[in-house]
Amino acid sequence: MDQSPQISTPWQTFAGCVLVVLLLYWAQTVLVPVALALLFTFVLSTPVAWLERRIGRAAAVLTTAILVFTLLGLASWALVHQLNLLAEDLPHYRANIFAKVADVRGAGKGGSVEKLQETVDDIKTRLAETTTPTGTLSRPVVVTSEHIAGVSGFAWLTPLVGPLGTAGLVITMIIFMLLERRDLRDRLLAVIGHGHLAQTTRAFDEASNRVSRQLLMQSLVNLIYGIAAGIGLYLLHVPYPLLWAVLAAALRFIPYVGPLLGAAAPTLVSLAALTGWLGPLLVLGLFVVLELFTNLVLETILYADAAGVSQVGLLVSVAFWTWLWGPLGLLMATPLTVCLVVIGKHVRGLEFVATLMSDAGALAVDHAYYQRVLARDMSEAADLVDTHLRTQPPRSVYDALFVPALSYAKRDRLAHRLATEEETEILVASRELLLDADERIRDRQPEPLGAESSPPAASLEPRRVFGYASNGVADELALDMLARVVEDLPVTIAITSARMSASEMIAMVREQRMSVVCFSDLPPSTSSKTRYYVKRLHTALPETHIVVGRWAGASTDEEPVQGLRDAGAALVASTLVEVRAYLEGLPA
Repeated sequence: MDQSPQISTPWQTFAGCVLVVLLLYWAQTVLVPVALALLFTFVLSTPVAWLERRIGRAAAVLTTAILVFTLLGLASWALVHQLNLLAEDLPHYRANIFAKVADVRGAGKGGSVEKLQETVDDIKTRLAETTTPTGTLSRPVVVTSEHIAGVSGFAWLTPLVGPLGTAGLVITMIIFMLLERRDLRDRLLAVIGHGHLAQTTRAFDEASNRVSRQLLMQSLVNLIYGIAAGIGLYLLHVPYPLLWAVLAAALRFIPYVGPLLGAAAPTLVSLAALTGWLGPLLVLGLFVVLELFTNLVLETILYADAAGVSQVGLLVSVAFWTWLWGPLGLLMATPLTVCLVVIGKHVRGLEFVATLMSDAGALAVDHAYYQRVLARDMSEAADLVDTHLRTQPPRSVYDALFVPALSYAKRDRLAHRLATEEETEILVASRELLLDADERIRDRQPEPLGAESSPPAASLEPRRVFGYASNGVADELALDMLARVVEDLPVTIAITSARMSASEMIAMVREQRMSVVCFSDLPPSTSSKTRYYVKRLHTALPETHIVVGRWAGASTDEEPVQGLRDAGAALVASTLVEVRAYLEGLPA
């Protein structure tokens, strides 16, 4: 009986994702507090672990919880108190508000703003005339309510019962999760990781490390941002700078929307409190500079790759979690998305999640190059080549980009996914890009020092290599790349793609005294023809070094190479660099 694991189909995966989304929406009353508790647990686990080594687990958890939630409570009380004071002071700013309104109206006098307002008023008047019958007086309807006797004086507490109950539940779960975090981890591993313990452990470790680091670094960035905002607002004489600094730092935990809200509130207050327009403009400029500095410097240095999520993926995720769980979903969007990306990397069948949302490249560089050449986008293909030349050893570009593209084109043509004419176009484009890359490689090669006094390598008798393209133009182009890779060695390669029999090849190698024969045989074509030639050549000329190039890497060459070795090949290479190393190591 077949015990192999069943692989889910795309429709099964889709149905499972829909079911999970429905469950998340239906059970949000329970799941949202649990998710909040988990996030706080991730943040507090590091300081708790540090304290635990000194005062014990229970004392560390209680000390951390009391300190953190006391600070949060005091901060909340201070914010409410400052907001009440601000509300009391707003009437004193009435003169500034009226002055700025007058300035705005004066700027719109006789302009497009006034004309637009007159048009809107005229439309409203005409609509009122057509909808209200002549001579009909509309009387307001007064709705009165009787006071119900016996209403409790504590009715104002009713709206607070739900949030306070949720907050109490979250705090309780945080304390118990911190106390039992090791036991909870082991239980989850026992349930989820049964039979896949190594994979599940890696997923748990990566998720916890990424989320913890991202939240801690974001807290540090927001703290620096809040301190800078508070100092700047104090110097600009904005009322209650501490309130706006704390609010701006806290709101930055909400992606995209939070920074805008944090900057909008003090800007609006500066419009009311400060005379003239210079002060509000300076406040707005302060937040623009702070945001640029935070995004371009602080976040890049502290946690540029902590989340591992692309910007577009994070934006889509923010919209999804906000739709699903409301404002709390917006707050938790980033860490939840990090967990989703990690799950997609380690859970079979959900790889598409990591591919769509991860900040890692979706396509390997060789596939990206082939796709650009296939799409006839020479500009982007050249950019990929140039990027490789700037970041990697220049001569590795052949094995990294050009040869795999030739192999992929042959594979698609043999599978009838690519016409012969399209493969020819890819070969022509690759040859053009190859020439351009070769020029850039030569431009970047340093001039040898003391070239006049040192004996050049070319003074040695070059080793003669016979290069035979087994299957046409693509193999010939690969041999051309090999010649470029070994051009600084005392090696000359005579390349031929002419069809010849094994006897004709043996005669040519013997007549021209070739010491090495290199067959270029790009996968995925079968190597039976090359194996026959190798066997005949080795039998007739056993002293000749025979190399077979099954280029484009071992991952693309699925045919076993043992048959070629048994036939007499000294080396079956998957890269051009291997052939270079082999030729360089041959005795002179």
